[in-house]
Amino acid sequence: MDILRPIRLTQGKQAQDLARIILHIDFDSFFASVEQQCNPRLRGKPIGVTATNGRTCIIASSREAKKLGIGTGSRTYEAKKICPELILMPADFVNYWQVSKKFINICKDYSPFVELFSIDEVFIDVTPTTHLFNGLYEIISQIKKSIKEEIGEYITASFGISHNKLLAKLASGINKPDGVFEITYRNIDEIYKSAKLTDICGIGERIKDRLNKIGVTTLLDLRNISHDLLVVEFGKAEAQFLRNISEGKDNSEIIPYTQAPEVKSIGRNYCLPQNEYDKRKILQNTYELWEEISIKLRKLNKKARTLGFSLQGNIDIHKRKTYGFYFDDSQEVFHLFNNLLEDDKEKFFAKDSYIRQISVWVSSLEDSDNISLSLFDKDFKKSNVLKAVDKINDKFGDHTIRNGFLLYSDKLTTVPNGYMADKYERTKLAKL
Repeated sequence: MDILRPIRLTQGKQAQDLARIILHIDFDSFFASVEQQCNPRLRGKPIGVTATNGRTCIIASSREAKKLGIGTGSRTYEAKKICPELILMPADFVNYWQVSKKFINICKDYSPFVELFSIDEVFIDVTPTTHLFNGLYEIISQIKKSIKEEIGEYITASFGISHNKLLAKLASGINKPDGVFEITYRNIDEIYKSAKLTDICGIGERIKDRLNKIGVTTLLDLRNISHDLLVVEFGKAEAQFLRNISEGKDNSEIIPYTQAPEVKSIGRNYCLPQNEYDKRKILQNTYELWEEISIKLRKLNKKARTLGFSLQGNIDIHKRKTYGFYFDDSQEVFHLFNNLLEDDKEKFFAKDSYIRQISVWVSSLEDSDNISLSLFDKDFKKSNVLKAVDKINDKFGDHTIRNGFLLYSDKLTTVPNGYMADKYERTKLAKL
């Protein structure tokens, strides 16, 4: 039997926190549902959404597939054994992002405090606006109605309600799909009895395993364990974070999507479809990733002077360097990349070496307007050429004009990721 450590309620700030009304809205089987909404012939059938570059992992599954035990992370060949009729669809993140923006447009009518948490979930603070819409549940009813009318009748969302983001997110997963659930200080102990550690945002499999090793298997165990023991295992900061989770405490604010984030770096990861031995193809893909980063720099009116990269396979190459000048041109960046790669070229070009994961990034950013203009005519000409290329690519699509080195290579699509970790996309959204 679990012995509960009571949560003490105090006056002042904590009382104010308990008066907040936070919604967490999470789409149900989002990627697969969007595919089924767009193609009615897919409705009612098990769907597995895979990455666009041919990888063999399912990144999202439909409700029908989930009922069969096919979930996120399943290998396609294993999923096909479970259900030979499983339909595999390549992910269309551009379309998912368009749907997400429609949803944000719906939510902003009910509060100015709408935070995009990922491509398929938002937080809304409706504390100051609930009385304008005849109560909280009327807001939920109207949002659900708007989803059906403006996005599609096959797409649903689940709603979590609580006085903070931590518990609202936990609540949204309790009555899926298309459900509503509220966590209060009165029922939190009951919820914590049945919830898994990994149901909490911030506790992944590794932290769960470490907690299990010190005797913590439930959220109630976490509340009752000695704080000193948590500090020994996790350190002071992480121990306090876990203690706050155990007591349902979270004072983090809603960060409105209209508030552009500070962009300190720009990066891009790409997982190749298979172990790639063709070094020219690897370099072509790397060039295109540098091109994407350079385009984002220019659209943000930024330049960088630090670059880094990681090439991982049966060899690992990691390099980073800060320069005494700024850059935003992919040709120049690729030249710097090649210079950094020079010391490892023997290893890189070895016949039996392959690469599977490419990561590139730039940092030490500065507004272009703050950087002294060059006195050389060739730099003005290059700048004008880049502006012309950007205009053409804006009109006809990313990578319409490409460097000759990329001839016959596959185009890597520039798309937002599911976690919306790209601050470039968030900056664009804030300006809408």
